[in-house]
Amino acid sequence: MDLENGTVRYDEEYIMNSRGLKLFTCKWIPVNKEPKGLIFICHGYAMECSITMNSTAIRLVKAGFAVYGIDYEGHGKSSGLQGYISSFDNVVDDCSNFFTQICEKKENKKKMRFLLGESMGGAVLLLVNRRKPDYWDGAVLVAPMCKIADEMKPHPLVITVLEKLCKFIPEWRIIPVQDVIDAAFKQPEIRAQVRANPYCYKGRPRLNTGNELLKTSLELEQRLNEVSLPFLVLHGDDDKVTDKAVSQQLYDVAASSDKTFKLYPGMWHGLLYGETPENIEIVFADIINWLNQRTKSGNSRLERELKHQNDELLYSKEKEQISD
Repeated sequence: MDLENGTVRYDEEYIMNSRGLKLFTCKWIPVNKEPKGLIFICHGYAMECSITMNSTAIRLVKAGFAVYGIDYEGHGKSSGLQGYISSFDNVVDDCSNFFTQICEKKENKKKMRFLLGESMGGAVLLLVNRRKPDYWDGAVLVAPMCKIADEMKPHPLVITVLEKLCKFIPEWRIIPVQDVIDAAFKQPEIRAQVRANPYCYKGRPRLNTGNELLKTSLELEQRLNEVSLPFLVLHGDDDKVTDKAVSQQLYDVAASSDKTFKLYPGMWHGLLYGETPENIEIVFADIINWLNQRTKSGNSRLERELKHQNDELLYSKEKEQISD
């Protein structure tokens, strides 16, 4: 399918994961133009890629990148009980396997690899990177779920009860939380679009899903200092869904020598498509500028890999000469 007057090519494909679930994947690529880098989208909780992230992907393709997305288990057009996450590790495995498969294609071997994660997708991104810390060239974290905002959490006593119930009724939708759509998106028309999207989950969080999200955010918060890849973290100053203070903490303590933090006054959680058009332009100008700076400065990861290969080749030749 051609989009944007034939400048963007959009394709969909279903793949089978290791657990036998059919997962929806999609890609947006420039037409008649070699992409200068690859961007892999990690969407937020209860969301999906092909509709809600379409405008984001098109902007990035028009900036010269190829963009790939996957709907998690229980999300969007993928198989699984809607809104249900059996294990956060499973989500990370599925994303890591799919993204790596794309990167390892012959035509993509020398292209720079970036991850872009929104909200819960920010947590997915960080854990995908942890699987292969030297594999990725950079990351854009948009209001990342390194900690769920206190306003969105049930009372601690309620959490304790729910954790116990999770062992018996993991799929039940009984977690009492505020309406995430109302809290995330500033523009009423965007809220209406999300509510009308049949592939977005609108029910209460299922017990095991809520438990996995809480466990993951707590664990991530304790290990922010281990993040070492180049990253740009963006957060709205009026975000009521994820905690902006932990995005600041990520910037402060991360081991990365290349890190940037942008805090936007008056903006909410949904920075990529839930804000006013003027605010969205500001956010994407920052994202695309950051990506362009990294692609222009060269692929240091590829240079390291080539040097390592050359060193191994030289070592092998030296061993052969010694044995002769």
